[in-house]
This record gives sequence, structure tokens and C-alpha cells, in this order.
Amino acid sequence: MKLSDFKFIVFILFSFNCFSQNTISGTVTSSSGAKLSFVEIYNKTTATKSFSDKNGMFTVEVEKSGNYDFTFYKENYMLIDTEISTLETNKIIVLEKINNLSEVVVKNQKEKIFALNKLRDIEETAIYAGKKTEVISIEKLTVNKATNNARQIFAQVVGLTINESSDGGLQLSIGGRGLDPNRTSNFNTRQNDYDISADVLGYPESYYATPTEGLAEIQVVRGAASLQYGTQFGGLVNFKIKKPTTKSFEITTRNTVGSYGLFTNFTSLSGTNGKFSYYTFYNYKQGDGFRPNSNFESKNYFANLNYQFTYKTSLHFDYTHFSYLAQQAGGLTDVMFNENPLQSNRTRNWFAVDWNLFALRLKHKFNPTTDFSLQLFGLDSSRKAVGYRSNRVSNPDILGTERDLIIGKFKNWGAEARFLKRYKIKNNTSAFLIGAKYYQSDNSGIQGPGSSGSDANFNLSTNEFPLYQNQSNYKYPNLNVAIFGENIFKITPKFSITPGFRFEKIKTQANGFYRKINLDLAGNVILDENKPENITKDRKLLLLGVGLSYKPQNRIEFYGNVSQNYRSVTFNDIRTVAPSQVIDNNISDEKGYTSDIGIRGQITDKITFDTNIFGLYYDNKIGEFETINPNGSAAIVRFRGNIGTAVTYGFETMLDWSLSKTFFDTKKNLTWNIFSNIAITESEYLKSEIPNIKGKKVEFVPLYNIKVGTGIGYKNFMSSIQMAYVSSQFTEAYNNFTDKNDNTYGIFGQIPTYYVADFSCSYKFKYFKIESGINNFTNNSYFTRRATGYPGPGIIPSDNRTFYATLEFTF
Repeated sequence: MKLSDFKFIVFILFSFNCFSQNTISGTVTSSSGAKLSFVEIYNKTTATKSFSDKNGMFTVEVEKSGNYDFTFYKENYMLIDTEISTLETNKIIVLEKINNLSEVVVKNQKEKIFALNKLRDIEETAIYAGKKTEVISIEKLTVNKATNNARQIFAQVVGLTINESSDGGLQLSIGGRGLDPNRTSNFNTRQNDYDISADVLGYPESYYATPTEGLAEIQVVRGAASLQYGTQFGGLVNFKIKKPTTKSFEITTRNTVGSYGLFTNFTSLSGTNGKFSYYTFYNYKQGDGFRPNSNFESKNYFANLNYQFTYKTSLHFDYTHFSYLAQQAGGLTDVMFNENPLQSNRTRNWFAVDWNLFALRLKHKFNPTTDFSLQLFGLDSSRKAVGYRSNRVSNPDILGTERDLIIGKFKNWGAEARFLKRYKIKNNTSAFLIGAKYYQSDNSGIQGPGSSGSDANFNLSTNEFPLYQNQSNYKYPNLNVAIFGENIFKITPKFSITPGFRFEKIKTQANGFYRKINLDLAGNVILDENKPENITKDRKLLLLGVGLSYKPQNRIEFYGNVSQNYRSVTFNDIRTVAPSQVIDNNISDEKGYTSDIGIRGQITDKITFDTNIFGLYYDNKIGEFETINPNGSAAIVRFRGNIGTAVTYGFETMLDWSLSKTFFDTKKNLTWNIFSNIAITESEYLKSEIPNIKGKKVEFVPLYNIKVGTGIGYKNFMSSIQMAYVSSQFTEAYNNFTDKNDNTYGIFGQIPTYYVADFSCSYKFKYFKIESGINNFTNNSYFTRRATGYPGPGIIPSDNRTFYATLEFTF
């Protein structure tokens, strides 16, 4: 492309639709006449948001003259809805300050603001029209936030499956629709819109989970999000951290104690001074776990610094540090689990993480119809694991024997730029988005003998165990360049079509060696060599998708979308040896499609719902099946490779009904809602070259995944009860049923049907807030995972009944 051609395209983008602007202006004051700054101003007619300046003044540019509906909101003031005409000049808005608001009043106001903020068709420099989107408002939840209890937090996100653990919520593992939940590797995982996983291409696992106590909301955008955020089948999970308070200074500290020695502290500082604002927190956790050999300790620090140059231009910097050391109790066989799920026969298994994230974001609004953002981000992190990992899970861990050591170091950086332009087609506002992403990583992986001790020693012990076979040392320099674009074509005021594309250049490499040792029958070495490998996979692919949206009336939307997806093979998985798992040397990338058709909306302000059917089609789906070790050993293992072509499809529905708004006077400080979240999912392998796989069900697909609950609040007291029911699911492609007499492996068979219930409550008095609850109050014994590697191998039991109590103080 010639430079003159490029200049012409840029000129067209910036001048696609030049038209005169109208303005609505005024001043926001308190009832005493004081000018109020940083008041949130929502133009409900155009679904846009702005703020008043330090003098309380505001100016909102609109496309045409007429009347517009606005909402004005500021903390500790009553929310105001009003209509303003472009003919009015210097409109005065008066907000009434209210002291000692009850928790119910605060919740009702924030629910209204949340409804206005919920992912709109266009959000800054992102397009969500026609997509399956869900937003979790953390402030609305009465749950166990101190331990990141995913079962409670994601209760109203349909179809998710969760791998539960007892490590205080240090890691998040969610999947759904037939996607393996392990460390959320099938989602593009972000914090404040930037990547936080180890390596988006080569190792897309998330060892860091943003603490819920520091979150404002969690955005979940399903498969069709691939066009903007990556190629994953799962879509996007984006953790949005709280924004700085508009006060000059605010400190919040939360201390939590709980069962099995749990103690956590979360302390945040926040404030705004002129154009500068900040939000920072420190989070400390320690606990013993509900099983022996399960103690953990973590430290998490986050800082967000912002500078608002003008109302059009701002700069934002984030830094995150997260480190923890956890002892791992190991897995169990079926016999061991049924006898006593609290037991552990692993005393020397340890896991350590050191995570550092950096991000710098520039946001600029050229005019009311043109937005630009540039995000630079980087990661410098590591994870280390050492332990005894016999594939015979029932074998005792013997002090003085070798342990397996795995060290992964991750260094990557990237940049993502987005440009969004709104324009008119026959008086209907459409929008064009174009973006590009550059991502580069230089990671490494080492596997070898760990020490014979029982401490958390992450140093290689090759001198102590010179003939250790599972040794390798690799570098993984990966490169990704992507260009993506979408366009909302507003055909009528009610109907829009949003086609999109994503072009990817992906280059993954593995440079290093693995050690091969052969012994004779007497145990003598007959072959000992390092096998060098230099593998490069270079792909170019084009992904296409389209979304449809029809809004027959206010707050009701029919939506549908279909999108291509892609998941590359991770070299790190290929060369990391696990005693219970063997990976096909010829494993290749997955390709496929995701689609949704549904209806969502609100019926007055009483009922919120989202109902849809979905389908996922996989080609070359990667999965596992039970077989004898093909590498010569007589052991039975899980073999991981391309199973075949598979499909997952189902029905999902979420309903939230406000009983208090339906049957009671909402001015009486009462709130009461109930919700149901139901997913019915089927799956099948359509074809496979592996015998006896065709017609089998896909792994990790429970037929029924049901979550229900209710929340009741009066004045400053809030409470919630939730229950989850998940039917049985297979863990490998042969669909082998559970052998209750298995006292050797623990990695084969189903995850049985289980149900679990949780209770949480809170009470606020002035600057203090007390929270408490019981998780798994029916004290069920169940599990959600059969691990082939760490933290197993074997069955990983979920927590039994636990208690917690939190004291919060804010001033």
C-alpha cells in the first residue's frame, strides 16, 4: 500500500461524517450551593457518560437538537433523573446530600447506576452489539469476597464450570460449554483490559486472580469476543478494578478470619486531587487449608495512577505484584476419597508464584463521535513447582527420594491500539472500530530433579539424582501480530448488523533439548543423550464473524452471533512430562465456530433476564482418553491429543426478579430478589480416527448446571443464600465411568453429581461493616477435578463446611 493511499484512508476515517454539534451545558451544585465536581452524568438517550469539572460545570455535545434524558449521580448524594432540552442554557442541577444512607438505599442507587453502566453496544473503544455479554457488579454481591469464592461470585453467569480449590482463592479456574476450566486457559483473561495470563499464545494459563475485594465488576463476553480480544473459544473475562474515589482521600481496611487458620487483610487507599487520581491496595492471605499439607501465604500489591490532562485526554498507569507459596496436599484415589476426603499422603509438594504486571493506557476523545486508545502492557513472572508426583496416587511419599521440579519464567510485552468512529446512516448512528495488537514473549521452561528434602527448595538437584529422566530445558520465543475490525451498521433505529474480522500472524517456537535415558534390565545405562529440538510453527489466519441485534422496544433485545475461533497448541505443555499423562507429538491446533441466539432485557425495573441457545463446533478438538502408555511403560495414562470433530450445544437462561419492587413499597428500606441460572448442555464427538470415540460425549460437559439463590436486605442488614447443582461429567473422551474400587490412580472416571449451598450476610453501622457466612453449609463431600499433574495427580477434594467473618472500616 502506498503512503498516499494510507493517508487517504485515514482522512476518510476521520471525516466519515462531519456534521454540526449541539451542546447541553449547566452546573451541578449541592443544596447549600456548593459546586460539585466529578458528578457522573449519564445521557440515557445516547447511552454516553461524562463528568462535571472541578467547578461543577458540564458540557455534553449531542448530534441534534431536542430533549435528552439524563441521570446525575455522586457518592453520598441522592440520584436525580431529569430531562434537558438543547434550548435550555446553563441548566442548574441540585443534588441533595444525605448522611447515613442505609445499605438498601445505597444498593438501590448503585443498581440503577450499574444498569446504566452495563455493557452497551459501544463502550469507549469496544463494540459489544449482538454479543453474549454478562457483567458482575461486585458491590451488589453479599458473598465471601475475602477468598474469591468463584462459586458465589459467578453465580449469575450461565453455564460456567469451576475447578474449586482450598488455597484462599489464589487462582481462578473457570470453563464452560465443554471447555476445560483449568486455570481459565480457554478464556482471554484480562485486568483493566490488558492480558494477565502467562503467555497468551504459548501458555494461556492464569496464575494470578485479581482479589475480589478490589474489584468494581467482572465482564464476561462469550465466544464472539474473539474478533476483538483474541482467538479463544471461551471469549473474554475482564476484571475491572475499582476506580479512584472523588474524595481527596479515603482508606478502607478489611480483616477476615475463618476456618482452618484463615486470615486475610485488604487495605486500600484512594483519592482525587485536581487532575490526578489514584487507587492502590495491599492484600495479604494466609491459611492452613482444610486438609493436611495445605498451608499457603500470599502477598498482593496494586497501584493505579491517573492523570486527566483535559476532559478529552487521560493517561493511566497500573502496576501489580503478586507472590505466594503454597503447600499442596496432592490428589486422592476414589477409594481414598470415599474413606476420608480430608486425608493427604503428600508432605513435600510445593508451588510458588511471582507475578508482575505493568500497563500504561492513553485515552483520547477527538470529538463526541471519535475515540482512540493505546495500551502498552508487560509481564515479568515465574511459577515453580516441586513435589512427588507418582502416577500411583496411593503410593506413600517417601522422604529421601527424588522430587519432580518444574520452573517456568515468563517475560512478554505488547501494545494494543483501538480507533472508534461513530457516523450516520439515514439518521441512525453506526460505528466503525479498527485496531491492532503486537505481542512478543521470551519464555523459558526447565524440568528436572528436585531435592530429596521436604522443604520448598526450587533448585535443581542433578548432582543428587544424575539419572533423573524427565529433564528438559527450553526457550519459547513467541510473536503475534493481529489486526481486527468491526462495524455496527444501524439499518433502522431498532435493527443493527455488526460484521467483524481478525487477521492473526502467530509464530511460536520451541528451542532446547530433552534428555533421553535407556536402561537395561539390570538397571545399567545403555543410552544417555540430550535430544535437541528447534521447532517453529508459523501461521496466518483470518477469522470472521457477525452479530445481529433487534430491539423492538426499550430494554428488550433479540441478539445472535456466529464467530470463527482458533486455539494454538502450547509447546510448554508438549515438553512438560507428567507421570499420569502422555501428549501426542503430532498434536495440532484447534479450529471451530461459536454461536449464540437469544433474547435479553428488563421488564420494567423488576425483572432482568437473558435466555439463549448456543453451539460450539470444534475441528481437531484437543482432549484426553485412557490408554496404556505408548512410550513403552505398562502404566495406564491419560493420552492427550487431537480427538476429532466435536459439537457442544445447549440452552441457557438467567432470571433475576425483584420481589421487593413487585410486591412492596421500595421506600421502606427493603430489598428482596431471587435468581435462577440454568444451563442444559449436550455434546457429542461427531467423528474421530480413534476407535470407539465417535458418538461419545465431550469432556467437562455436565447436562445440568443449575444455580439458584435469594438475597434479602432491610435497612443496613443484607443477606444471601445460594445453591449450585451440577450433574456428572466425563473427564476423558472414552467416557469411562467411575471405578469406586480404584485405589491406584484417581485420574480416571467421572466427576460425580454434586450440590453445594452457601450463606452470607452483612451489617453496616456508620463507618463499620461486618460480614459473615458459611460456605458449603450442608457439609457435602464432593470434588470438581481429577488432576493429571499439579496439584495432583488424582482427585482434588473441594472444601467441606467453612466459616468466615470480616470487619471493614472506611473513612
